[in-house]
Amino acid sequence: MPSPVGRIPPTGRWSGPCRIGRVQEHVGAFASATGRDLEEGGAGQPRYRRYQHELIAPHCGRSVLEVGAGLGEFAVQFENLDRLVVTDVDPGAVEVLRQRFADRPEVEARQLALGDDLSLDRPVESVVAINVLEHIDDDAGALRSLAGLLAPGGSIVLWVPGYQQLYGEFDRRVGHVRRYTPATVAAAVVRAGLQVEVAKPVNLLGGIAWWAAVRRGGSTSPNPRLVGIYDRFVVPVTRAVERRIPVPFGQSVLCVARTPAEAC
Repeated sequence: MPSPVGRIPPTGRWSGPCRIGRVQEHVGAFASATGRDLEEGGAGQPRYRRYQHELIAPHCGRSVLEVGAGLGEFAVQFENLDRLVVTDVDPGAVEVLRQRFADRPEVEARQLALGDDLSLDRPVESVVAINVLEHIDDDAGALRSLAGLLAPGGSIVLWVPGYQQLYGEFDRRVGHVRRYTPATVAAAVVRAGLQVEVAKPVNLLGGIAWWAAVRRGGSTSPNPRLVGIYDRFVVPVTRAVERRIPVPFGQSVLCVARTPAEAC
């Protein structure tokens, strides 16, 4: 897995030794505080991020809030929105987000922690939470809080680790309370008083690779070389397969929850 500093794109926004130094300091604080340098990479997995975006974006409206946006590797793919709110619990990550999106007036970065009283000056049409819900004991309560940020009929798009059979030491190290099936994430959505629109496994080949590496191989952290190979060769095959046929199992589960529309 590439270091967090390596995830920042070498664009003009980051030029200059003083700016680079500040960004590295914030990124280091982010990694130290959260341990999320162990989780899925960003710039080191461009094909995987595009794959996620391909599955998530169609369920999003014109205004989107991402919870746990980290350093913005996924959020940067959103274009032509009316509003994009990128949030994270870690203040160092939020500072990186502010700098990364400084030239995009439709983007705002703010600190947000599930469990706090959540509020926005105006609601959004969609909330995106990638690898967030599995860290929270009261997942239904967290979903209810997120629903309070949505306009009527809005969507919460969840991407969560799939299948308890894949739970291993890596999950424990990064603070995963659980992994989900389509049925268990749908049950959390229903307990939150929301409607289930989509609940399905994704990334079949990644699930097989994860089982081999983590459950059988006992891996406790990603291997950067293997992550790069996976992104280059396996992700394109995964995308091609899943465009054609539904899969029965996967490394992750995609779920779309929707708030009730306003009564006529």
